[in-house]
Amino acid sequence: MLLNIVILIIGFVILIKGADIFVDGSSSLARNFKIPTIFIGLTIVAFGTSAPEFAVSVQSIIKGSGEIVLGNVFGSNILNILLIVGLSALFHPLTVKNNTVKKELPIVLLISSILIILVCDSVFNLGNNSFSRQDAITIILFFTVFLYYLISLMRNHPDESSENDVIYSIPKSLLFIALGLIGIIFGSNFVVNSASEIATLLGVSERMIALTVIALGTSLPELVTSITATRKGEYDIAIGNVVGSNLFNIGIVLALPVAIFGDLTNITFNYIDLAILFISVFLLFIFSLNDKKIDKKEGLTLLLVFILYYSYVIFG
Repeated sequence: MLLNIVILIIGFVILIKGADIFVDGSSSLARNFKIPTIFIGLTIVAFGTSAPEFAVSVQSIIKGSGEIVLGNVFGSNILNILLIVGLSALFHPLTVKNNTVKKELPIVLLISSILIILVCDSVFNLGNNSFSRQDAITIILFFTVFLYYLISLMRNHPDESSENDVIYSIPKSLLFIALGLIGIIFGSNFVVNSASEIATLLGVSERMIALTVIALGTSLPELVTSITATRKGEYDIAIGNVVGSNLFNIGIVLALPVAIFGDLTNITFNYIDLAILFISVFLLFIFSLNDKKIDKKEGLTLLLVFILYYSYVIFG
């Protein structure tokens, strides 16, 4: 028990320090190439922090655990918005750029809605109770809309650098990104594994471990990275991380493995999970649309929905 507690603490230290280095490297790289920080948040940071979810999905599909794959994506996307954006907004109101409100958030809402519609076929037994390769390819096709947007963002990038920005050399920026990502992934693995061991030693059920430790564990990189970015004033990375991670979770973490390895069968999902995913994305869009920022009250609202939902999941 003592050893697992020590590993848990070490894991958090590595995770937090890794996120700190990762954010510095990412923002510096954006400055070097004079591209929007939001682009880095939507790509390198988003895909990097989705690495744990991707690893879990591939392993789950190979083992035939389809529900873990869907649960991983749905749980992570819900946590990304309700918990991560909610907590980040408590540290400082998050400014959301006009471009994010008009383009990026509608893309998230669109692809999330398509996923919900496709999964509904299984939830309400309207089809063959599976998430098929065809469903995955449909998601990937819509995901290309997001990729096209990223390309257009690169072509029309403004120079966002200023005299006060800390800019490292390109090799050093890439080194920081790599070291930070390694710290994030290994730190999150240490936290999840040690927390699972502690829960088992305390006699907590495997179901409870899966719903809490594992679900939160794979979202730890996004959580720590977004809060760290918010503390550093890199609001574009904080928002871009969540938006990009949710899109990568659907398009890459879920759809790509299914398109490669085949259908997810025997899917049983609660309609509450589907509803909360849509509500969380919709709230993020509405809050951002209102005044181009997410303030502390709106952050608390997201956290309240998170608490209510997880109270239902755990005790319902």
